[in-house]
Amino acid sequence: MALSTAFTKLFGLRHPIALAPMGGSAGGALTAAVSRGGGLGLLGSGNGDPDWLARELPLVASGTDKPWGIGFQTWAIDIGTVERALEHRPRAVMLSFGDPSPFTERVRQAGVTLILQVTDLEEARQAVDLGADVIVAQGTESGGHGARHGRSTLPFVPLVVDLAAPVPVLAAGGIADGRGLAAALALGAAGALIGTRFQATAEALVDPSVVAAIIEGRGQDTERNRVLDIARGSRWPSRYTARTLGHRYLDRWRGREAELAANPQAQQAYQDDVARGEVPPLPVWAGEAVDLITDLPGAADLVAGLAAQAEEALTRAGRH
Repeated sequence: MALSTAFTKLFGLRHPIALAPMGGSAGGALTAAVSRGGGLGLLGSGNGDPDWLARELPLVASGTDKPWGIGFQTWAIDIGTVERALEHRPRAVMLSFGDPSPFTERVRQAGVTLILQVTDLEEARQAVDLGADVIVAQGTESGGHGARHGRSTLPFVPLVVDLAAPVPVLAAGGIADGRGLAAALALGAAGALIGTRFQATAEALVDPSVVAAIIEGRGQDTERNRVLDIARGSRWPSRYTARTLGHRYLDRWRGREAELAANPQAQQAYQDDVARGEVPPLPVWAGEAVDLITDLPGAADLVAGLAAQAEEALTRAGRH
């Protein structure tokens, strides 16, 4: 059976799968590969760094003629960032983490599909009021940044689906195989936004050591915390914590975040350790479903494989 949903119809996709626009690692090659595979590739430009976009956008344009989009960390951008992105004619702009209202009208004026990610019901209501074309409901199982006081994917997604209807909702957080996609569809979502699983693909912009860590990682080894943002001097707002694999600075400073924030020597020590190669330049962002990731496929093949596995899971469930 074909997994046709309101989301696939909106973009003319073969599969109800979107690439999470993971800052820095969801580059042009990965975005294009996901779109070629029948999903929606979303370029992870984070704060909209012009040099990064100048390098990665041509890779999307040359790599696919299918629909693709760009995602931003809303707290880190200004209207000029959105304007520059729209010049490249993406089919969608996704805004996450922060107040999207200063940017939504400009996206709409450009005739571009507006995707808003939400981490709680207050954000979901705002997304509906702002006229989002697609809403992503992110549960706390997700890798990377998310709400400090959010909800798990399983109970959160159907709440957003009911609240937002008829706006299509994508489930995000803890989805790394086709069974997770099938579960999202069963919850009423129109598809899934998938991140960590696409970190371990041939096209992802990640160091081989990160891929190895993800393939070897276990869900119980992930942790959501602010320690690593504080240690590395990140400007991420305190309401968003990050789920990562284990890290020695987590062990050293867990439960002492305020002390770390007030200790410039400790933050400098982190930078010194990075410079010496004793800790990686970035944490390994990973969601709770990391155990399910055991190989390094091409992203286009992965999209097709996830969809086929979801179809099989739904068929099997229908027989019981």
